[in-house]
Amino acid sequence: MKYLINRIAVNTFGLPSNKPVVFIHGFPYDHSMWQNQIDCLKEEYFCVAYDVRGLGESEVGDGQYILEHFVDDLFSIIDELKLVSPFLCGLSMGGYIALRAVERNQELFGGLILCDTKAEADNDSAKITRANNIKMINTDGLDKFTEMFVTNCFADETPKQHEKMFSSILKKTQMNNPVGVKGCIIAIMSRTDTTNFLQQINLPTLVICGSFDKLTPPQVMRAMAERIPNSEFASIPFAGHMSPLENPDCVNDLMKGFLAKNFIS
Repeated sequence: MKYLINRIAVNTFGLPSNKPVVFIHGFPYDHSMWQNQIDCLKEEYFCVAYDVRGLGESEVGDGQYILEHFVDDLFSIIDELKLVSPFLCGLSMGGYIALRAVERNQELFGGLILCDTKAEADNDSAKITRANNIKMINTDGLDKFTEMFVTNCFADETPKQHEKMFSSILKKTQMNNPVGVKGCIIAIMSRTDTTNFLQQINLPTLVICGSFDKLTPPQVMRAMAERIPNSEFASIPFAGHMSPLENPDCVNDLMKGFLAKNFIS
């Protein structure tokens, strides 16, 4: 089913009576990056996947976003669909949104899956890099930026070994509105640091990281997992920052086992 909630494009898969899992994609992608996981889980779970504001089919508006707006959008979706204790699954930017949402209202959720993300806010160097990315979009166009950025998200071998998948993902990112893409960069720059909150998380938590992730390396994510009480950490072989796309079978097995073990009716 397709919904428009708070001008956000929302897609649901499976029976609403099943236990809910909400998927939040990374930047600059859309909900379709989770299709392998949705296909694996939709018979047993009510899968909700949406396009973050500014990307995919969601509203672009003026591009003046902050991460708190993205969390507000998530809460609107949960409220409108009447989701009870959903598990949140977020990758990269989606992980930033998930962590901040849990920090704001942990009691709303049943569990957490964090893929290739981190709790730290941008330092000055990262902010300068993001500012330069906006400049690149303004001066050289969205296609050049996405080709550079998306390629860096994957393991070095992935574009050749999974050429069809990589090409499809790259083309989708290039169809985004540049205003929305730049707005998401600003929102990512605006996010707060959730590191000190990690030790207060009392939800079942699975932390997943591609073994060749250059953006949020395994040692960074393992350290984050160690701060979350009773969390599980898994490194995904043959994958970079986009582990659910690069090694979907491994990620699917981990998610399916984690959900079956921890999802309480």
